[in-house]
Order: sequence, then C-alpha cells, then structure tokens
Amino acid sequence: MSETVKIAVIGLGVMGREHIKSVAELENTELAAVCDVNRVAADKYAAEMNTTAYYDYHDLLEHQPLDAILIATPHYDHTPITIAAFAKGIHVLVEKPIAVQVKDGNQMIAAYKEAKKTYPNLVFSAVFMQRTYGHWEKIKEIIDSGDLGQLMRITWIVTDWIRTQKYYDMGSWRATWEGEGGGVLLNQAMHHLDLYQWFVGMPKQVTGFVGLGKYHHIEVEDEVTAYFEYENGTVGHFITSTGETPGTNRLEILGNHGKLIYENGQLTFYRNPSSIFEQIEECAADYDEAACEQIDVQFEHYDRSGHRVIIQNFANAILHGEKLIVPGVEGVNSVMLANAILLSSFERRTIDLPLDEDTYADKLRSLVESSTFKKA
Repeated sequence: MSETVKIAVIGLGVMGREHIKSVAELENTELAAVCDVNRVAADKYAAEMNTTAYYDYHDLLEHQPLDAILIATPHYDHTPITIAAFAKGIHVLVEKPIAVQVKDGNQMIAAYKEAKKTYPNLVFSAVFMQRTYGHWEKIKEIIDSGDLGQLMRITWIVTDWIRTQKYYDMGSWRATWEGEGGGVLLNQAMHHLDLYQWFVGMPKQVTGFVGLGKYHHIEVEDEVTAYFEYENGTVGHFITSTGETPGTNRLEILGNHGKLIYENGQLTFYRNPSSIFEQIEECAADYDEAACEQIDVQFEHYDRSGHRVIIQNFANAILHGEKLIVPGVEGVNSVMLANAILLSSFERRTIDLPLDEDTYADKLRSLVESSTFKKA
C-alpha cells in the first residue's frame, strides 16, 4: 500500500486554500488536484501548487487518479459531491457543516453505508478540528470518567464571534437561505454544537429563539438562544451571536459531584466531596452550600493547526485503520441541533428529537422560495 493518500481539494475559498497547503505539506498526503467552478482560481492555485486544475467535480472524479477528496465548497454542495465520491469508492473528508439540513446529511450517511458494502474500508470524516484542542479533550475526559456524577445542567455562552457587514458581503452565497441555508448556527457555532453533543449527547427536546438579521443586513440568524431538555432531567442552554463585542466564551457543566467551568483559557473543576442531592436532602441548616475543592485542571495543547491534525488523522485512517477523531456520520447531530433550533423559533414550539427531516426540509424550501432579500 502507498504511504501517502492522494487527495483532491474541491472548493478554493478561504478554507480550501488553507487545506491545499496542508495536504501538500503533510507527510502522509499528497495533493492530487484542485477543483473550483471559478476557472481563474482553479488555474491559479493549480499552478502555484504544481498540480492539476478541474472546474467540475464530476470531471475530477471521473478522470483524476485519487484516493480521497476534501470538500470545502459552500454548504449545499457537500451532499451531492459526497454521494458521487462514495459511489466510486473515494474517501471523503468534508468541511463543517456536513450538510445544510438533516435530510441531506442522512442521504450522505445512507450513501456511505451503501458504498461500504462494495468498499468496506471506505473512510468518511468531517472537519471539526476543535475536537483536537487540549481543553475540549480534557473536558470530554472528565465527563466520561464520571467524576462530575449525574449531569444536571450544561450552559454555554459563545458570543465571541463578532462579524462585520463586510464579512457577510464578501460572498453572494453568504448569509442567505438559498446560498448558505443559515447563519451563525450553520457557520460559526456549528463547531460548538458539535462539541456540545460530543460532550453530553443529544437532547430529547429543543426550544429555540433566533434573531434574523438583528445586527446585520442579512436574512438568516445572527443571534440565538436555545434550551435543551434531556430524558434524565438534565437541561442545557446555548447562546450565540455574531453581533456582540466584547464577546464571551464560557462553558459551565454541572453534575451532582461538582462543576466544570472553562473560560479565558482556564479550566476549573469545583469538586464536591458529597452529592448535591445528599446535601439538599440531609443538611440540617436552612441553606448551606456544600464544601468543594477548587482544582485548576491542567491540559496539553499542541502548537499545530487543528485542521492539519484532522487531515493527518483522515489519511492515517485510510492507510493504517487509525480511529477517526470525527467520524462523518456524527456530523449530522450538530446539523440536527441547528435545524431544530431554527424550526422551534419559526413555529414557536418545542421540537422533539430526532427531528422530522421532511418538516424541516419543507420549511427551508419555503424560506428559499419566499425570500425577497437582496444583497447590496
């Protein structure tokens, strides 16, 4: 077997241009080709990277010898490109979100499972590089260890996403229902929705409140407040915005044996020697906080790009069967959370999970068809 994976990068926007450098420089990958509907961009970066340019992914998949593709196109294109690649037994690494809506994501997963019948070693991964960061890995480790006990509340305020109007005006597809399919939930906060479900799993019910174009001249959401309910009584809160500065990134995870807080690069564990439930039930005083130990949790974080770690892991999974950091099939969970928050806000009701994919597909279609929004 070859010691490198031949990868073509499809989509040469901001992230695509970063990915072609990584693929060209990593020891276990080589850049087989680049592809973009913008011929000038495709030719330019193909010349710079000394590789072949394609302008249509069908031509790329049909004519270029390659092992895998890395998809960095606008969101709606992720689904058809992924499905076409799987049909040919080509491995796929797709940028976040894996799809705009749950229905598209499920189609990708179905195509992957079907293709594995013919190509059993087929690999499907997603670029959620924040899973590689030391502080998030440590939080996952503590939760999985059971040291927090029964989870009671998860609250995440992620408002350090300030984006100017210029950012939204850079591309005609950005921040439109037809071009992007959503705003802060599908773009910026998708990383944190992925981490949220990775940490504590999927809720059973979602209630959402969104502001559409509240701070920017856009038609999609730029402010979100969501409430999650879990089967065992655990509750969650998720607040995000691209309209705040100074912003906040504060995560609190409360269990009956203590609380984790991550903010400003500091991870702190307030450990209770006994259960909160016992304190409530057995304490003789009218009100008395349980004693707790404050622990400054140490974690290691490398100085490499998280994107490169994901690409390297993807290639090693193909070459050596290495366990994926982000299995592609898990990417639909964050999409489901985003879709459910939006649908809840639009219909002013709580949404049960798993989300009815057809209900959301119909809603998104109506938003696209009824849109009168025009970009400057």
